[in-house]
Amino acid sequence: MKIAEFLSPDAILPELGAKTKSEVLRELVEPLARAKPALSTERLVQVLLDRERLGSTGIGEGVAIPHGKLPGLDQLIASFGVSREGIDFEAIDGKRTHLFFALVAPENSAGVHLKALARISRLFKNPRFREAILSATGAAEIYNLIAQEDAKA
Repeated sequence: MKIAEFLSPDAILPELGAKTKSEVLRELVEPLARAKPALSTERLVQVLLDRERLGSTGIGEGVAIPHGKLPGLDQLIASFGVSREGIDFEAIDGKRTHLFFALVAPENSAGVHLKALARISRLFKNPRFREAILSATGAAEIYNLIAQEDAKA
């Protein structure tokens, strides 16, 4: 499974304006709702917030992977956003979070969902890759960096 299979260049947000966790989630789901008009922004935000209540998806080192499952969804969808300033996302290491990879999966897709989470997590463990993303100047450059790194794995 490659990230390009579920992450569209249109779903890259190179400069998040959000200052709080809920604002980040709202910003991240907006491109998903635009791409899938049958999905409401509110429902997508709620799915991610419900998962966050179980424990923060801030995995540390400035990375968060907010995710959830949604009944009626026919495929995995994702968005990616960057906050250069960083946001308190209640990450496990207590540090501010800069890189956000939102993932929404169909309700009955445990295997695919877990594979996608593992792939994203593996990619973002590389400090040089994280630095390159933070230095990127636009959505196309960020998408290309993710695609290139994903092709190596």
